[in-house]
Amino acid sequence: MPDLDLHAPVEELARLLIDIPSVSGGEHAIADAVERALTALPHLTVTRDGDAIIARTETGAPERVIIAGHLDTVPIKGNVPAQWRDDGATLWGRGSVDMKGGLAVMLSLAASLERPMRDVTWVLYDHEEVEESKNGLGRLSRRHAELLTADFAVLCEPTSAAIEGGCNGTLRADVTLPGIAAHSARAWKGANAIHRAAPLLTALAAYEPASVDVDGLTYREGLNAVGIRGGIAGNVIPDACTVTVNYRFAPDKTLAQAQAHVEAVIASAGLGEWDLEWTDLAAACRPGLDAPLAMSFADAVAAAGGGAPRAKEGWTDVARFGDLGIPAVNYGPGDPELAHADEEWCPVTDIQACRAGLKAWLSP
Repeated sequence: MPDLDLHAPVEELARLLIDIPSVSGGEHAIADAVERALTALPHLTVTRDGDAIIARTETGAPERVIIAGHLDTVPIKGNVPAQWRDDGATLWGRGSVDMKGGLAVMLSLAASLERPMRDVTWVLYDHEEVEESKNGLGRLSRRHAELLTADFAVLCEPTSAAIEGGCNGTLRADVTLPGIAAHSARAWKGANAIHRAAPLLTALAAYEPASVDVDGLTYREGLNAVGIRGGIAGNVIPDACTVTVNYRFAPDKTLAQAQAHVEAVIASAGLGEWDLEWTDLAAACRPGLDAPLAMSFADAVAAAGGGAPRAKEGWTDVARFGDLGIPAVNYGPGDPELAHADEEWCPVTDIQACRAGLKAWLSP
């Protein structure tokens, strides 16, 4: 496999990265290429853990920031190798948005900024697009916590080259309602668990989600039924019904507070007997945009032509930095609505703008 030229135009570097397949679980080749390229730079100290790589400057600057991104993509569907489209104005291919455009920005700057005004920890990790237990950033935080200390973090997830601060948290819970099984021809002998779910569904349909201001950004919450299952046959009154509930909550709440809120909404439905099982718990992350480093980053992005910061409505790995006590934002090229799409493409101007914004912030 050819070596990566980190001094190539950033959009060309993005194309080279797209052409290295790196579906989750198959990141070894791209990790090898990235490790070789970064190890060749004498101003960086490089650590590899599995298919995750940490590269650090050690200038002794009073501030340290993390710039992070994941190496893996969702499965390829005829969209590798990359293609230039629109007379070279757009880069098409798997990962152009999520997130090899962002990786190219990181690697280009890692090579060119030998003595940044803030020490930088570049983190490139594996297994982001799969289950949480395999996440490479989570593994690094457990095995190399001392290398992930920082005052601020930027995750190069796609944001159309705008700052998206922090992220909402998310949790899922299974609410199970008991019934009594009976033949449906003698329904009065049983108790229909699916019918018992009606008050909960009514309460969720009537629920008015909040819009919460955190550090000057507005996060929209949501509490919804996202699944329902019950019944074993067309002639049996169901003796159990489970409603799966998803709560997307603003970063003004801890996980415990979000769980308590969901329990209170369920209790208000007057269901009688019910059982609750938490199936997914992911904390929110505050943007910390009132911190001096965050404000200076926002100023640099604005000077490079970026818009005003906005809230990240979904969940991203910035929450892992939040767990480490590090304020974090999302900032990367590409429209997040095109992530994972078969027709995945990124404007070259987005890639160039993100490089310019980060360079302005990190340059002495």
